[in-house]
Amino acid sequence: MKKPVKRVLVALTSVVAVIALGLTATTVGNAVATTIEQDRIEPYGQKVTVDGHDMNVMITGEGSEDIVLLPGFGTASPVLDFEPLVAELAQDHRVIVVEPFGYGLSDGTDRARTTDNIVTETHAALQELGVDDYVLMGHSIAGIYGIQFANRYPDEVRAFVGIDSSVPGQPGSDTELPVGLFSAAKSLGLVRLIASFRGTGYDESVYSAKAREQIALLTDRNTLSPTYLNAMSLLPANFEDALGTSFPEDLPLLLFVVADNPSVPTWLRLHEEQAEAVADGTVVPLDGEHYLHHTHTPRIVDEFLLGAHADVRPAVTCPSALRRWEWRAVKHHVA
Repeated sequence: MKKPVKRVLVALTSVVAVIALGLTATTVGNAVATTIEQDRIEPYGQKVTVDGHDMNVMITGEGSEDIVLLPGFGTASPVLDFEPLVAELAQDHRVIVVEPFGYGLSDGTDRARTTDNIVTETHAALQELGVDDYVLMGHSIAGIYGIQFANRYPDEVRAFVGIDSSVPGQPGSDTELPVGLFSAAKSLGLVRLIASFRGTGYDESVYSAKAREQIALLTDRNTLSPTYLNAMSLLPANFEDALGTSFPEDLPLLLFVVADNPSVPTWLRLHEEQAEAVADGTVVPLDGEHYLHHTHTPRIVDEFLLGAHADVRPAVTCPSALRRWEWRAVKHHVA
């Protein structure tokens, strides 16, 4: 019996040693690569000081009307992620992409990533830029931030456009994520290793090789950073705080939504209820996945412009929500 037991112990020791050696290699490799890659990240946009830290923003276009774009949770580089959408919108508008702390080229922060703090910081950046009259357009979690934004600054926000935006009470929003485990995976270099096999997921027919390279570099830098992890840990609390909240009744809403979300069968209906709760709301169901602006930029821009020029073009009608999108036609929100 002793020999078999000894063999098992030797085998287990060898396996543990191999794993330890592998983790040491990925940890050292991650640290070295992170240092080297800092010099390969190319600057874009401009910095504004908020709460003693630098927040990065990108302003494109010279239109008389402003659109403020807010990213979904964990987007490594909002500016590069929104690039195709911005290129289209900026032909007629001035488009401001805000990279919150921990995103893109913005600094990290020790301040808790509550909805209240994120909205306060984003608004402070807009104030520094002199932006105080705009359409708020956001992806994913920006739907939760947008509700607070619109209620806190009703004289500034003309309308809200959601790109598969989050909704208070959505199924799964109370799920606690293993933040500690993710932090360890980041430190051990496992996140970088997995990313090297998975790639960025950005379509090469839409995003240039240079953009995809920069996104990869910023993904390695920003994903599961301390600021990112703090935001992740507070997601359930932020959703809980949003329960019972809604957009102002007189705020026009245009919601682009994944038409068939198998993981959340009520997804479309939740957005229809949001649209039905305001005087001027439209839901546009689209085939595809969560990052609709990667695959449906022309449709998003066309539908948006219908509302922007509601005085000369017919309004969009959503059969499911039975509302109209005419943000220029709402007097309270027109300067």
